[in-house]
Amino acid sequence: MDTVRENVPDKRFLLSHPWHFISLGFGSGLSPVMPGTAGTLFAWISYDLLTWLAPGIFNPITWGIICVAGFLIGIRTCQFTGIALNSPDDGSMVWDEIIAFWLVLIFVTPGSFLTEFLAFIVFRFFDMLKPPPIRFFDQRIKGGFGVMLDDIIAAFFTLLVFALWKTCFMTT
Repeated sequence: MDTVRENVPDKRFLLSHPWHFISLGFGSGLSPVMPGTAGTLFAWISYDLLTWLAPGIFNPITWGIICVAGFLIGIRTCQFTGIALNSPDDGSMVWDEIIAFWLVLIFVTPGSFLTEFLAFIVFRFFDMLKPPPIRFFDQRIKGGFGVMLDDIIAAFFTLLVFALWKTCFMTT
């Protein structure tokens, strides 16, 4: 039986608690169409913008620290927001996409727009379709950790595709 959502996230809900603001991706998760894609797009734009504006601060090491801290924060914030929405892995919670795609971008940048676009497409493929083994973890590990984990696995598979592409098709 499906759970009934007690709250539908809106701007008021977004601003009602800092953890909702984070888990809903600073508002990107409120997109009425494909919120996960909107959250991933937010991740892409914010990563490139911050790295361009302050490359001395937003370097791969800093982004790595942000991703680890963001993953740990996401466990708690997504758990909290999922309970508030009575929807443990609500589609409006996009912090998991943001952290996972920032992780992907650490390894594919600096790159061309095309490289980042392909990373975006491959990541969305793995995140939306959840092929095995992503689906296995998504179905069995619940709570905030489960929300965050399946996207990190999708990021891993995205990076694996890029590594295999480079190994098989790029000449040195």
